[in-house]
Amino acid sequence: MKITGSTALVTGANRGIGLAIARALLAAGAAKVYAGARDPKSVTDDRLTAVKLDVTSEDDIAAAAELASDVDIVVNNAGVSGPEAQLLTGSLDVARAVMETNVFGPWRITRAFAPILAANGGGALVNVLSAGSWAAMSAAPAYTASKAAEWSLTNAFRLGLAKQGTLVVGVHSGFVDTDLSSKVRATKISAEDLADQVVRALAEDRAEVLADDFTVATRRALADGVEAMQAITPFAG
Repeated sequence: MKITGSTALVTGANRGIGLAIARALLAAGAAKVYAGARDPKSVTDDRLTAVKLDVTSEDDIAAAAELASDVDIVVNNAGVSGPEAQLLTGSLDVARAVMETNVFGPWRITRAFAPILAANGGGALVNVLSAGSWAAMSAAPAYTASKAAEWSLTNAFRLGLAKQGTLVVGVHSGFVDTDLSSKVRATKISAEDLADQVVRALAEDRAEVLADDFTVATRRALADGVEAMQAITPFAG
């Protein structure tokens, strides 16, 4: 994937991982980066092109697709955690909202932008996932369930978009040092580190990013059965 001169759209790009990815793409030579956010005024880096984009809004997505018809990289980053939805207590409406954002949001975005990517030569679709795609967290069941679903969806996109030449990249990491994990006491990588790994994966046409040692160990444990997965402590709850 040639990043120099490319045009990208990053959802949830006003802060955290999304902002770091947007800036990393610019640093790698992208000509334009659309920064999607529910409140475009929250995008304060004037090198970015702010776009009103709530990934649960069909109207926002349609307007963004019309505006950003020149993109050849789409990054599905926007997400929520929904900690109020506990395993045995709390309203499942919160869990449904997490699924709307983390699963159906990227699905809607990809449906809208896949034809644009095809028209522009194939390009790339990046889904920011998590080690929680594989390792459940009893303290955040809605979040990890949504990431497991989004991982499956990413694999389906990889198959479905292959004929149009679109590179599909799944990005997995443990805890990243952002507002979302501010109260977590565990080893974290920086958003900038993760963003640099995403850009390298794009440049090298790699379909997957395993961003840290914990993620590598989690992926390896999948083949070793339930007991091995339960021993992955940072996401054990």
